[in-house]
Amino acid sequence: MSALLTNTPLAGRVAVVSGASSGIGAATALRLAELGAKVAVLARRKDNLDTLVESITRAGGTAIAVPVDVTDREAVHAAARQVADRLGTADLVFNNAGVQLVSPITDLRQDDWQRQIDLNVTGVMNVIGAFVPHLTAAAEAGGPADLITTSSIAATRILEKFSVYSGTKAYISHLTRLLRVELGRKNVRVATIEPGMVDTELPGHVTDPDATKLMADLIDQIDVLQSADVAETVAFMAAVPRHVNLTEITILPTAQAI
Repeated sequence: MSALLTNTPLAGRVAVVSGASSGIGAATALRLAELGAKVAVLARRKDNLDTLVESITRAGGTAIAVPVDVTDREAVHAAARQVADRLGTADLVFNNAGVQLVSPITDLRQDDWQRQIDLNVTGVMNVIGAFVPHLTAAAEAGGPADLITTSSIAATRILEKFSVYSGTKAYISHLTRLLRVELGRKNVRVATIEPGMVDTELPGHVTDPDATKLMADLIDQIDVLQSADVAETVAFMAAVPRHVNLTEITILPTAQAI
């Protein structure tokens, strides 16, 4: 996807991107900064964050690195305070950290199950808990406020061996619908983006040979999504007028059949 947005429609916005050390998170942070937002990038890998911030600032943008493990609630709240102190009240939160560990349920890889639940569910909730006060304050001040969370097409498709991962993503997609009931009336837009196959490092976490082959075949056989495609979509969701809430966007490679 070529860049569709022009100029700086996000000027004056303060964005927070979790899972920003690679892939969709890194690409989205770059794009939000290009479009005028000041960006705080959150992830565990400090070196990656520092490199990303350097890229943003070299291009004329504003960004800060906030190394944090989003599964640590107190650390995320400390990160939120740091964002407020250094950039101001966050009014665009891209809640993107996640992990994909695919295996048959009969393998009983309970450590993998727990890791996915900890990051994809608890981590997401920790970011929400820390930044909802920012978003409601931004909305009360009359500006736009966005909570956008990365789900997956796996939330709605029945994919063998994806049970726990798909369950965590279904949680996110339905959580979005429920949060809109409360936050929408406060003028906070709540949305989820559900990508199909994206060429990121996420499939590299998959150790099951069948699932690995499925993903590798998709990458080899069709023109899969790039992180920049998802980033442009997230930016568009945040750039539309304040009264417009694009609540659920599924983004698939045109040729992806499953």
